[in-house]
Amino acid sequence: MKKQMDPRMHSAEHILNQTMVRLFGCGRCVNAHIETKKSKCDYRFERPLTGEEVSRIEHAVQLVIRDDLPVTEEYLRREACEERFDLGRLPADTGEEIRIVRIGDYDACPCIGPHVRSTAEIEGFRITSTDFQDGILRIRFKRS
Repeated sequence: MKKQMDPRMHSAEHILNQTMVRLFGCGRCVNAHIETKKSKCDYRFERPLTGEEVSRIEHAVQLVIRDDLPVTEEYLRREACEERFDLGRLPADTGEEIRIVRIGDYDACPCIGPHVRSTAEIEGFRITSTDFQDGILRIRFKRS
């Protein structure tokens, strides 16, 4: 049986994904493992991150958390979502109504997981390490 995903870490993943899109244009993660104590996201990328870039990412995520943005959901018809979102990570049996999770005006993404009601509930974010191999950048993070 799969463990229940931590809403704080899962919401932090969404913020990290949008931060990577905004800073590097690399797209959302292609693989993620989200747990209460530590998590990781893998991105298609061309190189390792510099220390300065890691700091910029961490700071940008922390700012969104501090802004206490509302986390809301809405349901849209699949056809509308296919034009605006990548639905590739949703389960195959997802129906015609797709849940879109919004983090203020910072991020919107199809998702079936649990989330906080506001980014302030995440409380903190810290990148613990990164590595790069074969076109995949892995970012490990936890709540601080």
